[in-house]
Amino acid sequence: MAAGQAGTPVDTGRAHPARVYDYLLGGKDHYPVDQALGEQMPELAKVGVAQNRAFMRRAAGWAARSGIDQFLDIGTGIPTRPNLHQIVQEIDPAARIVYTDNDPIVLRHAEALLVSSPEGATDYLEADVRDPEKILAHARTVLDFERPVALSMIALMHFLAEEDDPYGIARTLVDALPPGSCLALSHFTVDFLVVDQEALDRYRSSGITLQPRDRAEVARFFDGLDMVGPGLVPAPRWYNGTPPPEPQDATDTIYAGVGRVR
Repeated sequence: MAAGQAGTPVDTGRAHPARVYDYLLGGKDHYPVDQALGEQMPELAKVGVAQNRAFMRRAAGWAARSGIDQFLDIGTGIPTRPNLHQIVQEIDPAARIVYTDNDPIVLRHAEALLVSSPEGATDYLEADVRDPEKILAHARTVLDFERPVALSMIALMHFLAEEDDPYGIARTLVDALPPGSCLALSHFTVDFLVVDQEALDRYRSSGITLQPRDRAEVARFFDGLDMVGPGLVPAPRWYNGTPPPEPQDATDTIYAGVGRVR
């Protein structure tokens, strides 16, 4: 694997979504500030990140089985096995993957852990989704945008406020994809919850933006795409070409879907 650039210093005094996510998944690659915030979050948050991770595995596997062998994963997070490249390269060892995240600690782990199969390739870029042109410019050095690419934006866009223009960012990225490509996206929602405003305020007070969106708002990210069955649904209900996930007695907090580029 080749890293895209040298990492910037890690800010250990401020929580970061990737490291809080790692804590909620039971990982060890976070700092006390991330753990402290994670411990204040409701138990439902741990359920949600596990469901979200399981959706990523199913969606990536579906894309690889559908013949897509190039993946652009934005908002990678701390590597947690199996990661996207392990899933898709088990299906197609020649698959090529570009990982992108804005947390420098992710880069350090990526250099050590995101190791490709000999036939394929993995690459990592430290960049923010708010700079989609930078991401695309680097991705084009690794991936062939004349052939289908799977764009993975898992549990990412709810960290962008409306003033960040999340729909414009998504459109810039999707518009760069050739026909036959796909977008796999999951997004936090409170459609099925009685909102715990105190918990949301605690999370936001850490300096992390958190913008839940309803189903219609999440569906806008897929405008112009052909939805893959079963469509935009709660994450535990999304599966295609595999047995259904085990039923869970938990409140849904994540919408998930896959759309194909015409």
